[in-house]
Parts: sequence; structure tokens; C-alpha cells
Amino acid sequence: MSTGYLWHELYGWADTGSGSLFPADPGVGLQPIAHHVAHPDTKRRMHELVVVSGLIDHLQRLQPRHAGEEELLRVHTPEHVRRIRSESRLPKGGDAGDGISPFGRGGYEIATLAAGGAIEVVDAVVQGRVENGYALVHPCGHHAPADTGMGFCVFNNAAVAVKRAREVLGVPKVAVVDWDVHHGNGTQSIFWDDPSVLTVSIHQDRCFPPNSGFGHERGGGAGHGYNLNLPLPPGTGDGGYLYAVENVVVPALRAFAPDLIVVASGMDPNAMDPLARQLVTSRGFRGMTQAVLDVAQEVCGGKVAMVQEGGYSPHYVPFCGYACIETLAGVRLLDDPLFPVVGGMHGHDLEPHQKAVCDEIAELVADIG
Repeated sequence: MSTGYLWHELYGWADTGSGSLFPADPGVGLQPIAHHVAHPDTKRRMHELVVVSGLIDHLQRLQPRHAGEEELLRVHTPEHVRRIRSESRLPKGGDAGDGISPFGRGGYEIATLAAGGAIEVVDAVVQGRVENGYALVHPCGHHAPADTGMGFCVFNNAAVAVKRAREVLGVPKVAVVDWDVHHGNGTQSIFWDDPSVLTVSIHQDRCFPPNSGFGHERGGGAGHGYNLNLPLPPGTGDGGYLYAVENVVVPALRAFAPDLIVVASGMDPNAMDPLARQLVTSRGFRGMTQAVLDVAQEVCGGKVAMVQEGGYSPHYVPFCGYACIETLAGVRLLDDPLFPVVGGMHGHDLEPHQKAVCDEIAELVADIG
């Protein structure tokens, strides 16, 4: 098994400013702080764990490139691309679009490198240069719709790569599985009317954005039925997430039979994340990755490309992401040293109310043609 892996040091240079979430403002009591909550250190530490553990020796390194403007414009409006480029030239940069997603000078170039990193991994999987792959990119992308950035996302990296796979590489059908703890609203909106792209988002109910991600959001026009949302209750741990994947995601993938599976791989359902209230451990991420790999062998020859999304605990994100990459590569080198703590927390068993949500959404799989 050949597993591609992509990281670039420039991802760790993304400048998110000194505010904790909103910019520092003494007038309202917001103090400056060394690290914005979306600081890239979580991803840098994940990469360093991959290297120090020796896992890097089992991976095929892939090199990112900058996404070209024509590639961004398959997803985003010219106005959005122009604004990000323009603000990126300012001495202190700008904001992706919602006031809480700052980027520093040169942020456009880092964001295009993130989109280009997703493209490179998807291309390598589609072209058979690797069997599967992991794009450890930053900034993340799944909240960005066509006309703006939001939620720490500048460009929708996975969507840009999927559009290229469809329109340039000729991939007939693509499934996007998003297990970031926040709803993949941007990806949903981009492919809302498209029956050739199945979008499935597993997320904490009404966490972010608080007004999206409901089960009744099914897609529109010819795309109706090809968008599935699985809003899990706060406190859902490994048992609930694995039940959701096995009873909703896997059947949906079998029914759709994509030619490629792209996973929007957010690590923020983890049990130590500051921006959500789920309890997933590295064991849960390992199990979800294996389930996707198994069904991918059935439907698309194992073609799986994972693209990094969120994750805000510098302590635990590295071990959760590491578990995903180990699983892709089919090796086991390092045990999770924090599992005795997070695995001992109450909440990992499937609860009846969690099962009820999954079972309700599972009934919608029948609409997938």
C-alpha cells in the first residue's frame, strides 16, 4: 500500500494575529494573546509527530504547489479571490470574510498553497501514483462557500480539488465525507445542486455555524438527496461516531458508488478540543478511517484522499491525526499516550439519543441513486 503525505513549512507560517477569537480590543476586555485559537501549531506539531515517530518513512512525500486562479475560480467568485489577494498585500493582511478569520501579509500565497496541496494529493490518488493520501494543509477550507471565507477558512481546499478531479481529470462521481466537528456548510453550498458529488457532514449539532447542518438540508434541484447532514448531540464519543459512520456513511457510500472518496478530516471532535464538546479519541478516528478505507475498497479501488480541516487542541490533535495517517498506511508504530486519560472519560458508549439521530438520517440513504 502506498500512502501519499503532504506538508509544507509555509503552512505553519500562517499569521492569525494576537486575538483569541475576535481581534484584541482593550475597550471590551479582549486581551492580546500569543496564539489565536486557529494558530497553525496544531498542524505543525502533528507533522513533527509523523516525522519523529518514524511514520514518515512509511509514506510517500508529495510536494504542494500553488492553486492557480483558474482553479480557484471553479469554486470561488472572482470578487472573493481578488479581495483575498488585495488584502494579503496590506502590511497587516486582512480577514477571510467573517471578522474572526484573520490572515497576515502573504496570506493569499499560503491559502493558494493549501488549496494546491489538496489538489496534489487528490491528483496523486486519482492518477494512481499513490493508493491513498493525506494532505496536512493550513488554513482549512470547508466553511468557505463560493463568495467568501469564514470560520478560519479562506478557500475551500477540498472543493477546489474535487472540482479539478471532476472537470479536468474526468472523475465521474466523488463523495466528500466531512467529520470536522463543525458543519461543512461551504462544501454543502458549493455542491448543493450537483448529483455527481455526494456530500456527507457529521458534526456537533448547531455548533458552528449555529444555523446550518440540519437533517432536512438535502440538496437542491438535480442534487436533491445527495447532501446528508448528521448533527450529533454534544457529548457524543467514539461509540456514537463509529455507529454514525457504520450505519449512515458506509451505506451512503455503497449506494452512491463514487469513483473517489475525499475526507474533510477535521480533528476537532477530539476529547480535548476547546471549540466543541465531543469526546472522540484517537481510537475513534482510527476506526472511522478504517471504515472509509474498507468501503473504498468495495466501491472505488481504495481511492481515498484526506484533506486536513480544523482541530484546535495542540495537545491532542497530533495524536488523532497521526492515528488517521497510520491507518491509511496500514502500520502501527506509536500508541496514544493520552488515551488512558481521554479514553477513561464517560461518554464513549453509544447512547439511545445518539442512536436515534443516526437511525433517522440513515433512512434518507434510500434516496441516493
